[in-house]
Amino acid sequence: MIDDDILTIEEVAKYLRVSERTVYDWAQKGEIPSGKIGTVWRFKKSEIEKWVNDRLSANKLLPQSGSVHLETIISPDRVLFLNHSSKRDALMALADNIATAPQVKNHQELIQEILKRDELMSTAIGRGIAIPHVRLSSVTDLVVSVGISQTNIIDFQALDDEPVRILIMIAAAYNQHAYYLQTLSFFSARLKNRELRASLLAAKTSGEVYALLVSAE
Repeated sequence: MIDDDILTIEEVAKYLRVSERTVYDWAQKGEIPSGKIGTVWRFKKSEIEKWVNDRLSANKLLPQSGSVHLETIISPDRVLFLNHSSKRDALMALADNIATAPQVKNHQELIQEILKRDELMSTAIGRGIAIPHVRLSSVTDLVVSVGISQTNIIDFQALDDEPVRILIMIAAAYNQHAYYLQTLSFFSARLKNRELRASLLAAKTSGEVYALLVSAE
């Protein structure tokens, strides 16, 4: 991703991992912040980032052109059954787990940034789900850890006030912004399924949780 503030359709398409045709259609319909210089569409990077983040916060999905292959980013050994009633303890347990992945090079930085991120804004998205996430230069590739809480975590301050029971922690490399957003959107979509959420909460083993998530693809 380039640092210039003004982006072309091609750059926005690569950034969001959608087709150039999709970006063009959004621009034509006024669905994405954009403007024309002569006959050519241009986009402000800051406005595109805000548009994406607003959609994620509202749990609205971006159209997907690619797919997230869960087998490459999670594994049964990164599924935890948690028994913490506080957000901080649950986040630290998941951070300790995800830090065992070879993609994570700085355990302490990961913990600090995950906690800081949730202090600024809750990552609980409703329906008993939280997706704590961070991008760091000390992470070499995107990796996920899953937490199934045996008790209600009540201090996540979700918009619907539901206690959190399912946590998906995402750590990505700093240059993986588009894939990071796509993964956030992917899990937000998958976990809207009430039957899947109920099955995850009823699961007895990490292998069962892993199989449920992978088969849900």
